[in-house]
Amino acid sequence: MAKRVAVIDIGSNSVRMVVYERTSRFAFHLLHEAKSRVRISEDAYKNSDNLQEVPMQRTFNALKEFLSISSSFKVRKTLCVATSALRDAPNKKEFLGRVQKELKLNIKVIDGTKESYLGAIACANLLPEQKNALSIDIGGGSTEFAIIDSKDVKNTISLNLGTVRLKELFFDKNRVDEAIEYIDSELEALENIDASTLIGMGGTFRAISNAIMSTNNYPLNKLHAYEYSCLEFSEFISKVLKADETELKKLGIKKDRFDVIKPGALILQRVVKKVNVQKLLTSGVGVREGLYLSDLLRNSKDKFPHNYNTSIRYLLDSHLLDSSFSNQLNSLSKKLFDATRKYLGLDIKYRRDLSIAAKLYPTGNSVHFYSKHKHSYYLIQNALEYGFTHQQIMLIATLVRYAKRKLPSSEHINKYTILLPNKSTLNALSYLLSLTIALLSHKPRNIDFDIKFSDGILKIESKNTLYLSQEAVEKLDSIKDFKVKF
Repeated sequence: MAKRVAVIDIGSNSVRMVVYERTSRFAFHLLHEAKSRVRISEDAYKNSDNLQEVPMQRTFNALKEFLSISSSFKVRKTLCVATSALRDAPNKKEFLGRVQKELKLNIKVIDGTKESYLGAIACANLLPEQKNALSIDIGGGSTEFAIIDSKDVKNTISLNLGTVRLKELFFDKNRVDEAIEYIDSELEALENIDASTLIGMGGTFRAISNAIMSTNNYPLNKLHAYEYSCLEFSEFISKVLKADETELKKLGIKKDRFDVIKPGALILQRVVKKVNVQKLLTSGVGVREGLYLSDLLRNSKDKFPHNYNTSIRYLLDSHLLDSSFSNQLNSLSKKLFDATRKYLGLDIKYRRDLSIAAKLYPTGNSVHFYSKHKHSYYLIQNALEYGFTHQQIMLIATLVRYAKRKLPSSEHINKYTILLPNKSTLNALSYLLSLTIALLSHKPRNIDFDIKFSDGILKIESKNTLYLSQEAVEKLDSIKDFKVKF
């Protein structure tokens, strides 16, 4: 696969492009993102689905400039798909032919099932693992669903429900009751669906999640993997559906969403009523990422290898200067965790978080040695994007921020309290990471000591003096009833 790939998604409402760069076989990061609200489907639904000249020209202009951008990044491969508006349009060949002839861009018009599948594999690979979840992607012309169970995608469904479609057919004519009847009729396709989590993609869902996040003064500025309860959702949606434009603004809805947010909110409200979900999970990824992954992972059944995380690999590829030391930190942190877990009362689930924190601890060195803790913290908080809950991200980032230093401050704990474990657990994990780093202060080529733990005493046995390690351990903020003896 090419090192740099551009992915273009022509939706009914917007056309978007992302440029990805691979850092190793399955690791990648975003280089650039561009979006234009061309609304290619404008006035199509009241004209027998035929695309109109002005929206087609807007879309053509956006695509022309997108290709110029991708050329500036020396992109070697471009993947382009179009969804509902183009697949429904009787006159689509006119637009597709012009783009191919003048821009040399081949647009693949995908059916609803393929669109649903692409969005779902993005969620299955790039969100924390979910069991028994229903994905939903509300577009301008259609809405796609799929069942996600762990990494498996099944039951892909595409319905003629979309924000622009409903706006033009019902909302513009003030026929909301008829819109509800139409939505409920389409949603009969979900009759036998039972899911505990609703995973939302697309602009409507993200706009609502973003507004709820803002209302709650959420401490982490990250929309991907943001989750909230059905009750929070239902209360907020009721306000949106009753609001005028001034009230929508106060609710945190952006101006460019005013005309389509209510049709989208109504679809979501009826879906939640139809399917008995307990929580909603926000996806920052969708069809574009799914299209990229279907190319990247085409020889591995559209799944990353077992226990592989693309965000960790990207951070290591791009910011790790000494892989040997990182591996030693990872190995020793797990040994210390296993030896002391029961004594410290730590849940086994924290073993992986501690080991990842240990592995990523040195990444900030690539920016600046003397402020490495700050930079490692920032990199993890922002770039540990895929496959982690917000709780995991903040725990790993916090452990790294306070590594080899004092235990986490009360100010930090109070700020992120809803995302961090209790203070006792946090301090124990923080101490174990600091202890791991301290014990490796002499940077051995191979770990040159053994550890034994009993009755609150960790014994370090080695043929060497470990002078620097002893000195570093003495400087650590200790935790209650825990001693280290050399």
